[in-house]
Amino acid sequence: MIRPAELSDIAAVLGVWNPVIRDTTVTFSSEEKTEAGLWETIGARRAGGQEFLVAEEAGEILGFVTWGQFRGGDGYIHAMEHTIILAPGARGRGIGRALIEAAEATARAAGAHILVAGISAENGPALAFHRAVGFEEAGRVREAGRKFGRWIDLVLMQKRL
Repeated sequence: MIRPAELSDIAAVLGVWNPVIRDTTVTFSSEEKTEAGLWETIGARRAGGQEFLVAEEAGEILGFVTWGQFRGGDGYIHAMEHTIILAPGARGRGIGRALIEAAEATARAAGAHILVAGISAENGPALAFHRAVGFEEAGRVREAGRKFGRWIDLVLMQKRL
């Protein structure tokens, strides 16, 4: 089931997200999320007309998708950048596709025109996933991120809603 995140989901979402932050180059950030910070992010997204959705199965959070304005300023109010992360056991089961489809429908209904993905060039599965669900590469920012002592390219992909 795909649904809006609730306060009771925070610990489980952190259990999915923080290992990705800590142990991979999927995200360039190395600062782990906190319960208070995540709940604040969810509130800010909702106040801005965006959302934070979770995939739940038998009471277990298997992943999430969220989005916010791509860049600041009123000229970008119809361009949203998303984050989608799945628990390892959820991959390859259609859960990512269900999450992104729910994000697209919800963002479109709220007036979004495009959805943008900023993906580490080292994250081949995410690049393949986004291609499979209709995203196209819009550009590459060379050496935009640095993690684990090396420079990593950022691939920008987009989908018109």
